[in-house]
Amino acid sequence: MGAEREAKACAEYYGALGIAQPVLSCLQCLRQFAGSTAKRCRDKHLEEALLLSQALSKGLQALGEAEARPLLRCVLAFQMEATGNSSSFQKLEQIVTQLAVGKEAVLAQEVGTLLSGLAPQGEVLSPGDLQSVCLFMEESSLGRQHWRQNLAPLLQRLATTLRWLLRSQPVPSATWGYLVIKACLQLFQVLPKDVAPLVWSAEEKSETLQSLLGLLLEVVWGKALNKDTRLLVGIALSMLVNMAPQPERGASAMLGLFQLRKQGAGELKFGELAVETPTVLEPDGLEKLVLTRGLLTCCRVDILSCQLESFTHKACLLLDVIFPTMCALTKEHKDCHYYCFQACALWLQRLRDALPAVWSLKGTRILAQDTELLQQLLQLVWDNAETPVEGVSEFIHSSFRLLLEIYHLECQHFQDQERPLYQQMLQRVVSMPWQIKARYVPLCAIVPYVGSQQVLDTYRDLPQHLLNCLSTNHLCPAAAEVYRALVRQQCAERWDGQQGSAEAAAERWALCWLPLLSQALCSPLPILQSNAANYLLAWTLRQLPATQAPLATRFSGQDTASLRAWVSLLKAQKSVSGALPLHGEALERLCCCLGAREEGVRLAAMGLLCCSPSTNQPLSGTEMRLLRRFLPLNLNCDSSSFRQLLQAAVRKALVRLRDSSLAQLRGKEPRGTDPSEGEGQLTQAVGFVEWLLQLSIASLSPGSNFQRKKTGLLLLSAVLETCTDTWSPDKKKGQPPRTMATLLSYARQSGCWDFFSQPNLLALLSCLQDSTNEIRDLASELLVRYFPPTFPEPIALALFQLAQDTLASPRVQEAEAGAVLMKTILQKSDSGTMKILALEAEAPLTLPNRGLCFAQHLLHMLQAQYAAARQDLLQAAATSPMHGVIAALRRCLLQVPEVAASMQAAELAQCWQELLTHLVSTARDITSFLLGALQSQQGPGADEQAAAPSFADMGNAIGSLIMLGKGGVQEEEEDLVLLSEEHGLILTCCWVSVKEIGLLLGGLAELLLAPGLPARSGPLLPLPTLRMAARVFQEILLRCRHWGAVEGCSTGFIKFCAALLNHPDVELQAIPQTMLEQGLEALSGPRSSSITRRAAGFPVLFLCIVSGEAPEQARPLLTHCVQTLLALASMALPQDWDQTLDLPQVCALHVLQTLVHGTGLGSALLWHTTPMVALSLRGLGSPCWAMRNAAIQLFSALTSRLLGQQRSRGESCPMEGLSLQAFLGQHPQLGAVLLGELGAAEGPVPAGPCLRPALHAVLTFLAQLQPGADGPGSPSDCFLEPLLGLAGSPIYAVRAMAAKALVPVIPLPRRPGFLLQLAEQLPTTPRQVRSHNAVHGRLLQMQALLAPTVGTDGLSAEALHPVALQLEARVWLLTPAQRCPLIRDAFLRVLTLLPASFSPGLAQSIHDAISTELGSLPPGGKPGCVELQVGLAVLHQTMARFMCSEAARLADGERIGAVCSLVQQSNPDIQLAILSWVITRKEGTCEELEKALGLTLLESLRSVLQERRDKEFLRLYLEALLHLYRDPSSWSQEASHKLQGSSAACLEILLHMVEAECPGPDLLFQALCAASLLLTHRFGDEDSALVQRWCTALEECGRSAACEELRLAAARSLQTAGAAVVRRSLRAACPVLVPVALRLINVGIHLLQDEEREVRHEAAGFASLLQQDPGEPLHDSCVFVQDNVGLQGLLQLLLGEFGEHPETFDMLLRHLPVLDLRGIVKELEANRAISLYKEDEPNVFAEPAVLARQLLPILLQLLEKASTSIALRASALHWLTDTGPGVLHDLQYCKQHWGQEAAARCGMKALGCAKLHTAVVVLLVRARLAARALQVLGEDAVAVPGLDCGTQELEQELELVQGLLAQHGLAPVPSQGNAPREQGPPSGAV
Repeated sequence: MGAEREAKACAEYYGALGIAQPVLSCLQCLRQFAGSTAKRCRDKHLEEALLLSQALSKGLQALGEAEARPLLRCVLAFQMEATGNSSSFQKLEQIVTQLAVGKEAVLAQEVGTLLSGLAPQGEVLSPGDLQSVCLFMEESSLGRQHWRQNLAPLLQRLATTLRWLLRSQPVPSATWGYLVIKACLQLFQVLPKDVAPLVWSAEEKSETLQSLLGLLLEVVWGKALNKDTRLLVGIALSMLVNMAPQPERGASAMLGLFQLRKQGAGELKFGELAVETPTVLEPDGLEKLVLTRGLLTCCRVDILSCQLESFTHKACLLLDVIFPTMCALTKEHKDCHYYCFQACALWLQRLRDALPAVWSLKGTRILAQDTELLQQLLQLVWDNAETPVEGVSEFIHSSFRLLLEIYHLECQHFQDQERPLYQQMLQRVVSMPWQIKARYVPLCAIVPYVGSQQVLDTYRDLPQHLLNCLSTNHLCPAAAEVYRALVRQQCAERWDGQQGSAEAAAERWALCWLPLLSQALCSPLPILQSNAANYLLAWTLRQLPATQAPLATRFSGQDTASLRAWVSLLKAQKSVSGALPLHGEALERLCCCLGAREEGVRLAAMGLLCCSPSTNQPLSGTEMRLLRRFLPLNLNCDSSSFRQLLQAAVRKALVRLRDSSLAQLRGKEPRGTDPSEGEGQLTQAVGFVEWLLQLSIASLSPGSNFQRKKTGLLLLSAVLETCTDTWSPDKKKGQPPRTMATLLSYARQSGCWDFFSQPNLLALLSCLQDSTNEIRDLASELLVRYFPPTFPEPIALALFQLAQDTLASPRVQEAEAGAVLMKTILQKSDSGTMKILALEAEAPLTLPNRGLCFAQHLLHMLQAQYAAARQDLLQAAATSPMHGVIAALRRCLLQVPEVAASMQAAELAQCWQELLTHLVSTARDITSFLLGALQSQQGPGADEQAAAPSFADMGNAIGSLIMLGKGGVQEEEEDLVLLSEEHGLILTCCWVSVKEIGLLLGGLAELLLAPGLPARSGPLLPLPTLRMAARVFQEILLRCRHWGAVEGCSTGFIKFCAALLNHPDVELQAIPQTMLEQGLEALSGPRSSSITRRAAGFPVLFLCIVSGEAPEQARPLLTHCVQTLLALASMALPQDWDQTLDLPQVCALHVLQTLVHGTGLGSALLWHTTPMVALSLRGLGSPCWAMRNAAIQLFSALTSRLLGQQRSRGESCPMEGLSLQAFLGQHPQLGAVLLGELGAAEGPVPAGPCLRPALHAVLTFLAQLQPGADGPGSPSDCFLEPLLGLAGSPIYAVRAMAAKALVPVIPLPRRPGFLLQLAEQLPTTPRQVRSHNAVHGRLLQMQALLAPTVGTDGLSAEALHPVALQLEARVWLLTPAQRCPLIRDAFLRVLTLLPASFSPGLAQSIHDAISTELGSLPPGGKPGCVELQVGLAVLHQTMARFMCSEAARLADGERIGAVCSLVQQSNPDIQLAILSWVITRKEGTCEELEKALGLTLLESLRSVLQERRDKEFLRLYLEALLHLYRDPSSWSQEASHKLQGSSAACLEILLHMVEAECPGPDLLFQALCAASLLLTHRFGDEDSALVQRWCTALEECGRSAACEELRLAAARSLQTAGAAVVRRSLRAACPVLVPVALRLINVGIHLLQDEEREVRHEAAGFASLLQQDPGEPLHDSCVFVQDNVGLQGLLQLLLGEFGEHPETFDMLLRHLPVLDLRGIVKELEANRAISLYKEDEPNVFAEPAVLARQLLPILLQLLEKASTSIALRASALHWLTDTGPGVLHDLQYCKQHWGQEAAARCGMKALGCAKLHTAVVVLLVRARLAARALQVLGEDAVAVPGLDCGTQELEQELELVQGLLAQHGLAPVPSQGNAPREQGPPSGAV
């Protein structure tokens, strides 16, 4: 603390001088800077100090040197302590320079004195000293001057330090060595003129520098230190070379370094310095990378390109030394790929810079078409273009661009017009599959050289491929760059040719790109929409503004896709132009978008309202009005991404409101505002924020569902973040403006923005009791970050009691809530709070810190609970399980910054050390006890059993514990499948406690052993304590059977191991190393335990230890572990092995699989993949089933690691992936292993089929690769022959998978020719068949190669025409002449894939063969032949599907008729195939076929329903019928005619199925939907009974208790026919349908609150149709609305159309739940024992309290109609008579109960009770209704018994009770009317 000491002395010295005050202010800023930890705080204080120093400078100039010296010395002391941060150092340098104006000599003396004292002569420089050396040399001119004058001592000290680091054992930290090298580098860089003579002058050469150079070479050759340090030495050496007076001397010196390894021992000349060859016996090859990268980074161009004298030809370093070395490096160092390819990109940069010199040296082109250099470069970049190593792809992309640029420059220089490289690269790009990202960057690079039109002509599929890429996240940026490059090139070509105006450019753009962009923006894929809008649309409008017109024309439709695209266009236009007027048709259309059903449309419209290119542009009145209208309707959306994006949009709106308001308060009118409206806009802005605040708070009620609460918290977070003056040091952006206090003052004068009021606080406190982590943690974060630093005393006391109670809950969610409560109380408390909580009863307040006090209290609680558990574990698990307290300790110790800071305080170290030691000891005892209890061992030897207990042992042990807990009484119980609650209690207590212990211990180690912590008197976790914690982890992982507990523990154990392994203390590093050795020893030892006792955590033990190693280090533990496991797993099985026992080999495979799955190891395992794959393939052939099982799991894990996760369901058509060529380039040895397995399988078979167990795994792996580019000599060609040979395998699965594996081997351009070869190999006559298996295999291969890959249309018809001709000559394979149905089926499937290439003769032959085959089938599907043929049914189904496809393709009446006749056949295989084809066909088929099939199905419907031969057939039949008539417009008069006479009978049968039968939910779904379809097109007065039955069925299926399928069927049926029934009831001619319409609307209201989104969406469709104009036909131009908009629409429809009907009032009242308020309160106060399991709600999405508030205005308006409607008046009077007295009594009860202080005891518990909140809201709604009913009914209400009050008295009672409940957070605060607000109260106001 030298700076603090200097500051005190400085303050005393200047206290009596005239400049005392500015000096003291400056010193105060510097002290605050030094005491802050957050970077933004430190920067802020330094800025203030700099401003003060500028004012102070003039005062110092008037003083003498002696008077100025103390202040300069003080600032330099602060600067010396800031050497760890360069930006702070620079700022302090500015301060001290400013202060030293006129006193420069004094400052120079002080700097010299300061730097001279860093280290005495001959001593080692510490890391802090080295940082000072570096920064004073880099940032301080006086520092550089000092080191220039003291160069020799500095070199001596650097050499001494480096020598000590290289010779020390144990090796010091890597950071220390890095700083030494950095100091050398900066010395060479900053003082080259001073250092150069010491190297290159014989007279002035330095022995010290010679010694230092030798040490640097030792580092290069790997003597010690890490990779980053060695790479830095390369740059330092390059700096020395740059000092060479002649380039030839520098080049000669570097050449000597490159040749050093060949020369062996001896002396090396480097300039005039002579050093000994480094004594490194086995260099690792990294030294070449060090030298190469160093030279390429900063070496002078003339040195790289000058001629080397020692070569016989004209050679230079760049081409003849560095390039060969670089090529070798890219093939050797897998773990250094990043640096190798960085060197490649650097080499091309340096070559471009040195081109003139190289041309002068060589005298000819260096990249001519036939040169070896060009071929090597192309091979280098293409082979590694798909490398998965992070960061390498960017260097490859840069290399492509540089290579083309160099080629272009060279062609220009030598005036060579022939440039074949461009066309070759373009052709190679086109030949690559679109899924490969590596094709797009070369394409971008080529565009400027060949022009846009040539690219588009050559690559005709580019638009479609760009669309595919836009729907794939990792390909999207590359595709967007291609699009931009082409459009830019087109614009450049237009301007070069001077072709017309901007409109002409837009027209040219539209011809090429409008279809692409419009298809993407209208796509149903959200990812494609958003990527197209974000990456292409806005950029296009900026580049070509005139493109807005054609785009707007494209998106003028009313369908959802057009609306979404239109909003995206408006948003992009707004971002470009800055303003967007909303009025007229555009405003109406935007409102339609804001209420649309699709989330993407609503979110885009909301984002359009909120966004602006300028943050101080205020929201317009229209924007605010629309947000007020639609934002409350989006609070309960159940999409997490929607909520996050909604918050982001609202935050943008709030920032606009804040910044524009601040601008107005400053007197600056924001852009786009009218000066006359300034005050009004300011008031509107304040009112909108207040409205949003109240809306957010109202959403936090416990009666709200999770979705509403989460959205409310996110919106509240946005409000508090934007509109408060809370400064967050940890945030880089989003800090409040400095003038925020002005706006806050203005808002609060208006009675608004009381963010931290009591109701708001209580609302957030209720969220702390939520059952979900997301709500609890976010609410706690808001309380801690924004609210006042301490809770009010009553709240703190009540919260603390609630926290202690919930910590003792057996339910995990409630105990976790208690932990969050404890942490929040700790963060919001001070010393006064600690006294109020009376913690001194258990821990006297001698403890000097509240964090310590809390921790001690929780530890005492834990110890007490542990003691209770030892007495009776069952009772303890039910009343005081330990996991809650452990979780609270974890949160309080690890997640509270103040606690972590107090642990670093020296005066508290002893207290913390004692507490933590007791804590770890207690955790050890608890772990041993709990794990022992599950093994029936609770004594001292419980922890010595290595094997985990079997599940039977655990069951017996738990049974014994339960019996002991019940007093030894054995109860007679049935043999239940589910665990009893007692079993659940004990298991939950054990497993969750164990998991929490692991998380706690790991977090403590990570926190307290982190590098960079200040030194203390002693470690808080001493070595014995850490060893104790290690044993705890070991015990858990070796004895635990619960995977959740293992996962939680492993998270902590990884942190634990990482903290130990990265600690400088060797003893700490040895703890995980010893554990690894013990684990490997236990693994390889004799195993006597059963496989049923295998611990889930044993493999995880190894994973955690090796994952703890630093990623940038060499990972020796991982290497040792993997090699040991490979050796163990490769051992032969003993002759007497037992399958029931754990085998070491099997365990080793399982551990390897766990390591491969470990996400923390990343590419570190790539070194070991080849032996692991070989091992797993060998294991597949083991006679032991456990070995085979473990081997296939390991192989699967390796596949995922090598290829990435499969992102599509098809094995052979992944959406993205690695090409086979790229894979072989990255893993050549692994490719040889796979090829060896294929070769062995293809070899001669001695006798009988020889099974190769590993073959299928290899084929599956190959099938997941992608085809690569077409090129000569591809490494994948060697796989072709073995795969072709497997076509004749006798095993069907091998033939099928070999066909799929062939796909990546054959590039796309070669496929037509290869398919032709395969077709020619097929037999032309039956006699030519030598092997049916081979024929079948060839057909499978053709089918696999013909199948179009995802995102492409396959091969062109012209290319496949020769193939079709060959197949036409072999059409006999489809006829009965070929006896094998599977071959016939495969042949037909091949034909199905090339119908466009058929000749008329072939098409007719196929049709005739299929017609003959299917026409000869007898009814019932029984084959006419005697023998039963395998695969015949499959063939017939394929034939039927082919007939359907051809009929759809050709739209031929004869073929359509044939398909319809097949449907009417009674052959089940044919019928099922056609029905399945109809259902699964996604793409549009021909209307004629759909119409004919629909009429056919309608015609046969009655007979099918009457026969009902098979449930599955009937389900498919009805589903196909519904699919064909999915569009209401497809129903025709002819369809009604087909049903004439049978419609009623069909309806009767379908309704009877729904009412009386139980065929299963799937069939019931189709039956109800089919009945609704028929009812839509037939109902009249005579059908009222059927309509009534149908409505009853909907009510039954729409209940919350019904299954999801039935609820969905009810919602879909409601949409299909419900709207027509309701609309017909509105006509005066059908009054009989009014009750049915009301019931249907009631069903719709219920379904709009369903917990399944799809059900709500279907019900919203019903509401949408009812919102149409009655004069319009249903479904025409109907935009389906959101659920909440639909609910509002239904309520308004009831009010407007059915308001006079008495049943409407009663029906709506039934939606108000009946809850016993008094019973709920009594249950809360009873404090009964909590059961482990909580009863699930039937509908967790429904919000009765929110619905009650929504119904209130509707019911009030209905009551107003009671004055004119006698029936409605009678209904209201009846309701008031039944309900009014109870409402009054409940109000009086509330006033009595919450008016007394006794209610405060359970106040916090009541605050989080959802039932109580709902009951209170419903009571207030009923009271409001009763008051209005009294007023409306007048004298009629006087006679109501029990209601002895009038309207005014009831309203006063209501206001009093609501205010009383609001004080306790149970009701919204009654509106005071002092806040500016618009019409429309926030959701939640009563």
